[in-house]
Amino acid sequence: MSEDPVTAQRLRQGLPVIVALASFLLVVGVMAALYFGREILVPVTLAILLSFVLAPFVRMLRRVRVPRAPAVLLVVVIVFGALFGIGSLIASEASQLATDLPRYTLVMRDKIRDLRGATDGSSSLSRLVDMVQDLGAAIQPPAAAEYKGEPGTPTHPLTVELSPARASVLDTLQTFAGPVLHPLATTGLILIFTIFILMQREDLRNRAIRLVGPGDLRRTTAAIDDATSRLSKFFLAQLALNIAFGVVIGLGLGFIGVPSPTLFGVLAAILRFVPYIGAAISALLPVILAAAVDPGWSMVISTVALFLVVEPLCGHVIEPLLYGHSTGLSPVAVILSATIWTFLWGPIGLVLATPLTVCLVVLGRHVERLWYLDVLLGDRPALSPPEIFYQRMLAGDPAEAIEQGRQFLKERALVTYYDQVVLAGLLLAQEDLSRGTLVRERQDEVGSAIRTVVARLGASPVARRNRRGKASRGADTETAAALDAVGPDRREAAIVLGPEDLAPAWRSARPVLCVSSRGPFDEAATLMLSQTLARHGLAAQTLSMAAIRAGERPEAPEGIAMVCFSYLEPVSLSQVRFTVRQARAAIPGVRVLVGFWRERDPASLARLRRATSADDLVTSLNDGLSAALEASRAVPRPSPALPAPVPDQPPVVAGAMA
Repeated sequence: MSEDPVTAQRLRQGLPVIVALASFLLVVGVMAALYFGREILVPVTLAILLSFVLAPFVRMLRRVRVPRAPAVLLVVVIVFGALFGIGSLIASEASQLATDLPRYTLVMRDKIRDLRGATDGSSSLSRLVDMVQDLGAAIQPPAAAEYKGEPGTPTHPLTVELSPARASVLDTLQTFAGPVLHPLATTGLILIFTIFILMQREDLRNRAIRLVGPGDLRRTTAAIDDATSRLSKFFLAQLALNIAFGVVIGLGLGFIGVPSPTLFGVLAAILRFVPYIGAAISALLPVILAAAVDPGWSMVISTVALFLVVEPLCGHVIEPLLYGHSTGLSPVAVILSATIWTFLWGPIGLVLATPLTVCLVVLGRHVERLWYLDVLLGDRPALSPPEIFYQRMLAGDPAEAIEQGRQFLKERALVTYYDQVVLAGLLLAQEDLSRGTLVRERQDEVGSAIRTVVARLGASPVARRNRRGKASRGADTETAAALDAVGPDRREAAIVLGPEDLAPAWRSARPVLCVSSRGPFDEAATLMLSQTLARHGLAAQTLSMAAIRAGERPEAPEGIAMVCFSYLEPVSLSQVRFTVRQARAAIPGVRVLVGFWRERDPASLARLRRATSADDLVTSLNDGLSAALEASRAVPRPSPALPAPVPDQPPVVAGAMA
């Protein structure tokens, strides 16, 4: 950095532009390298992906004490032998199909003639049939026409013969051997790279650890092992599913009577690697051939029905059972990656687009330096559930947050959502307020939006919930991520007390008074606490500290058994202690609960408990609910076994101080 302050300031101002330009040049350089180096990179990539599939079989042979070299060679020879056999079968089937195609032209002409007669009244359909017939005539070889010259000229055509120059031996070899040698060379490279990757697997892993994260060996090793294991399972499951899809399609086409069913079965298995449209493309040729073979329409209908039944069954039933709902990629990333890889590597890039992008996403999730790959390509939300909630409040969109909350409440309790999402979002808003980044108008807008969400969700009916801690299949991506982040409900979330379960002092119409502090977001936190208690059999009324100081009094103060003070922003302990004493003086014998929603340190909680005279000191809504339920029972449970606290939240700290 320059010592001149003006130059240093200009460098700091221009740094974002320099970084953006460098990033753009890096992306362009990488894409250029992928494009111009595809002759080498494609075999290497195929070998790496194939090694993920073959590694489990090599490990299986190693467990039965087969040495590494024979195990690798045995697996590779079997796999490549099967691939060569399938390739030979495809070649023979394609050759036979090409030989039989001229026989099917008569059937197609008859069908076109029938369609022309059936579409005489429809100009659109008639034009479509004419176009199909013109295309058929265009691809047919032109018939020899008799030459008609001027009167008096011979009727025989004038034949002109052009003899090309004699080709050299090298040109002849290049013409005939080139199309054969290139695939063989590519296959040989794939074979060699696959063998060496499987033989040097541990050494390559160690080098990757050295490059990625030598500072934290344990964490990097665990991340790479987890990534390779997940990729191996995913590719193996996808390969097995696509092979099964091809086998079912081939057998179904053979049963229907479509010629060359083996060829179309193999094509269906390969094309199913193409996202979204692969199965549709694989169905196109069999449907056309069925229309050309069968004079009627039964074979066409059966072929279409076969694909319409098998593909949804594989995609929506079997696939989620094998490796989850999706590949971990966002739909936009799948389409974008397919477009980019097809541009770079052609048809093979289209087939490899999804596996390659899955590898990039896995790297982004496990390698800290590549985190942006997961953000750009993954299907997981880029923001945490509290951040998503707070962002919607800043955007003034409570309706979307309400809908998301209702989806969440189908799986978890309201107190869990309030505690882990809304209250955490309130803390983010309070932090912005403390830093001075929220102006007064924005404070009012955000506070109003949050109160709207809380009021609407509090009126939602109690739904049957899934308590296993996992998202159901009907949940969208954001809801599933939120459910996975918060985990299962705590024990007290399922407890609802009836009048007979309450102690005599708690049997009034509203035995709990919730008091909000002076902060702009404390009212929402207090409302959440009040709703939570009411849902579990403890009706509550709410008041603000400003209203109490203005002379407003709670309803039926003689029936209040507990007063809950809510503090979201930092507050003086002497002020809290004074407020607690005032509450006890105003309502003799009342139990006082203080909620410090910002505090998470157990050592600080112990200090706060000594500094205040509150009966219960809590830091989460779940803790507040647990303390209120225990205090209100007619027969307290002896030594209750409190559930394990949610991560980053200490257990309930309760103390009875006179």
